[in-house]
Amino acid sequence: MHFTEPVYRNPYWPTWPLIQITQSCTHNRCKFCTMYKGIPFRMQPLEVIEADAAEIAAMMPEARTIQLLSANPMAMSFENLMPRLQIIKKHLPKLEHMYTATRVSDIKSKTVEQLKALRDIGLNEISLGVESGDDWTLQRINKGYTSVDILEQCHKLEEAGIAYWVTFLNGVAGREHSRDHAINSAKIFNQLKPMLVGTGGLTLFPGTPLLEEAQRGEFTPLTEKEMLEELRLFVEHLEIDCTFVTHHTVAANLTGPGFLARKESILAALDEAIAHGDHDRLAAIRRNKRTL
Repeated sequence: MHFTEPVYRNPYWPTWPLIQITQSCTHNRCKFCTMYKGIPFRMQPLEVIEADAAEIAAMMPEARTIQLLSANPMAMSFENLMPRLQIIKKHLPKLEHMYTATRVSDIKSKTVEQLKALRDIGLNEISLGVESGDDWTLQRINKGYTSVDILEQCHKLEEAGIAYWVTFLNGVAGREHSRDHAINSAKIFNQLKPMLVGTGGLTLFPGTPLLEEAQRGEFTPLTEKEMLEELRLFVEHLEIDCTFVTHHTVAANLTGPGFLARKESILAALDEAIAHGDHDRLAAIRRNKRTL
């Protein structure tokens, strides 16, 4: 198998088999991320995909799922992406689900009919690192798209019948724009039909522009209590039914399906954590994080 370090996989999808069809991220300029720093983007050659798919088939001929790596494989044109998926399907004909992460902007170059063709071959669930639905925040962290782009491209996925995830990055707007980030993100998400909404808390990793800005006094990170307050505000305004997943350092288990049925209990758990949580311990957990 051919993989370029670092290998990031979505832990909520089947952990094996994995196959790399692109290397790195086409954007690679988000201010909070260094995951692919210094690694150029490239498409995996067809002959490499052929060899890897054959190797997987020899080990798991009955495979029903596969996760496509790396950061945003759908950045490829339809004309480049489809042959790679066809090679995988040729070697693994029983595949039912291909999963991948990608960027909102990667959907823009695909027509609904092309997206339907990708769904029909098995690419039927994707994760979008949206991070925010607030335009000020999206520009501030250099995501490379707007809230209107999020709506337009996600609606295309809905029309094509491709299930998708969206993420909210808790704390990424800093203290001054925390409220707008939370409320406007929920407003945008409420206009969508994601199967899952995921949240995670910002960690300022060494080498990220956002950490450098914080050190210069140009960005004010939230405290752990403020992170919880922002997350609560987001949850309070979120009004769509979905699976809700959080990687926040809070001890309470807020993750599970049926968000609307659990919303009040999630808010109550966050209220408890805000009022009585060990915020110093949460801060220590965050300081010990090394990667996204």
